Amino acid sequence: MATLSYQYARSLVWLDDLSAERDPHNYDLCERHTGRLSVPNGWRLEDRRSRRQLVAAASVGGSLLAG
Repeated sequence: MATLSYQYARSLVWLDDLSAERDPHNYDLCERHTGRLSVPNGWRLEDRRSRRQLVAAASVGGSLLAG
């Protein structure tokens, strides 16, 4: 699981470890959707999750490539 946030003006998306805090500007994603995430053309994805989260996502067979 991961928390997605973004900054529209910078065309930038961040994936972070699941946040315990509620924020109306962040979106929690399940493993399936985290692994299948792609960002719009011209946007950049920065995966800032801890190593443990990245290993779990890779074992699900997901890809975090922007497309």
